[in-house]
Amino acid sequence: MARNALLPQTAPFGDAERANLDAVLGTATPIQRAWLAGFLAGLDAAAGGQPAAQPSAPPKASEPLTIIFASESGNSETLASNVAKLAKKQGFKPKIVDFADLDLATLPKAGKLVAIAATWGEGEPPARAVETYNAIMAEGAPRIDGVEFGVLALGDTSYAEFCAIGKALDARFEALGGKRAYDRADLDLDFEKPAADWIKGALKALAPAETAADNVVAVDFARAGAHDEDEEPSREPKVVEVIEHVNLNSSRSDKETIHLALEFEDGAPAYEPGDSLEIYPENDPQLVEEILKATGLTENEALRRSLLAERDITTLSAATVERFAKATGHADAQKFIESGEVKAWIEGRHLIDLIEAYPAALTAEHLDTITRPLPPRAYSIASSRKEVGDEVHLVIAAVRYATHGRSRTGVASTHVADRISNGAKLRVRLKPNKHFRLPSNPATDIIMVGPGTGVAPFRAFVQERRATEASGRSWLFFGDRHFTHDFLYQLEWQEALEDGALSKIDVAFSRDQPEKIYVQNRIDEHGKELVEWLDGGAHFYVCGDAKNMAKDVRSAVVRAFSTHKGLSEAEAEAHVAWLEKAKRYQQDVY
Repeated sequence: MARNALLPQTAPFGDAERANLDAVLGTATPIQRAWLAGFLAGLDAAAGGQPAAQPSAPPKASEPLTIIFASESGNSETLASNVAKLAKKQGFKPKIVDFADLDLATLPKAGKLVAIAATWGEGEPPARAVETYNAIMAEGAPRIDGVEFGVLALGDTSYAEFCAIGKALDARFEALGGKRAYDRADLDLDFEKPAADWIKGALKALAPAETAADNVVAVDFARAGAHDEDEEPSREPKVVEVIEHVNLNSSRSDKETIHLALEFEDGAPAYEPGDSLEIYPENDPQLVEEILKATGLTENEALRRSLLAERDITTLSAATVERFAKATGHADAQKFIESGEVKAWIEGRHLIDLIEAYPAALTAEHLDTITRPLPPRAYSIASSRKEVGDEVHLVIAAVRYATHGRSRTGVASTHVADRISNGAKLRVRLKPNKHFRLPSNPATDIIMVGPGTGVAPFRAFVQERRATEASGRSWLFFGDRHFTHDFLYQLEWQEALEDGALSKIDVAFSRDQPEKIYVQNRIDEHGKELVEWLDGGAHFYVCGDAKNMAKDVRSAVVRAFSTHKGLSEAEAEAHVAWLEKAKRYQQDVY
């Protein structure tokens, strides 16, 4: 019989059906045939047919796979979930573990390991992962001899220490005796497609050697066609209409903070207080024109549209300079890279500075190669659906500054402040954050620290607690520059104090007196009461600047425990770390 003529003439199929089946089965692998046999048997049983004959050998047990993630904004956690879903389909038994919950003693027994790690700020691990990351890097970390691993690193090329945490973990796992099963990938903000490719490759590399006898794949017929309970919200952007565009600062302020109310045509997505909304912005048209003029491409309308809405023309990284030198063959640019001075030079500069410093005959294709896709910008949602219905409110501070003799602006913030008004349309996408949530018990007290636009999620928290008639107390620490000009949502906080949705507010306006006063100073002043709230079970939340404010606030809380409970600095630090691990100290910082 010919190789692809597998079915005998006596098979209960017509000639055309036998030919079709032979075409499929003739090229199928052993694992595909085994899967199909199990699938058909299960399908028949599920439909009430006769049970199939039992196999002579039991199915092979699923291969355990440990997936650990270190996440600040939720991207690593989402990818960990994607790994688990695909791994299940391929015969693995995946287990997802947050770095914050990881017991290092379990790593030597992991067998197969996937680590997904984000880098935060200038080469730092995500806040929830700090303790575990430091333990892995410490001398006493356990050996993981023989553990097969793969590391997926997430980062942002606008920072000098791109993917530093993923790179460090990859090297550390190898140093501890692990076996690298799949090469690390270092991914920028446009990570979704390359991450999907990496996951497929990593699972293939981590899969055990296939044998014909072992390739029985389990099929869950009870869930066939069922809705995936872990399904993520749609990642497709939606179009919204701007229905409110209000500057919250006074006309005499040196700041401009926009309250933006957006309405969804088909109903707002199921967001929760603590979630963020990503805005797809457009670049400054004037900056686009400067680039087109500098490259001699002002007549290229397709390129103009691309630079306006699709390409990142502000981020300048060492990788950008390298791509520029490679694309143009610019000898001086290459020498500049070899000099080791790129890292210092790019600070405070944009793509236009590079193009002007090293003139070259650039094409539209060059610019596409040199730049990365324009990523959306995420902003904490400042509203509760229970109060505003199908709207979403955001609080966005316009970023304007000058460096190296040139005026600069934030891409999304000034797009919103300068070029968006009532009736305008925006593309947006929901970004859930389940690690920044109100307590499940409405009787639990909450303490919120949100200077400037960091107050956004706490406006949502207060609205939610009012709508649900939560009985727990709430305490807000807010700060900005001037009481008269920069007290965001002042009237709303006063109303919340009157109706009980907010129990207490302490404010710090840094420029209203000779010495600067910040929210951490107010925490120092009220440390005894703050400790009493926390000892009584209160949850503590911080939103805003990660580089300075969040660290200073945390230090203030440590001081409060040390001062008012008589703890040593180490004991107070351990107590705050325990609050973090218990998810009673949560941060949404940027």
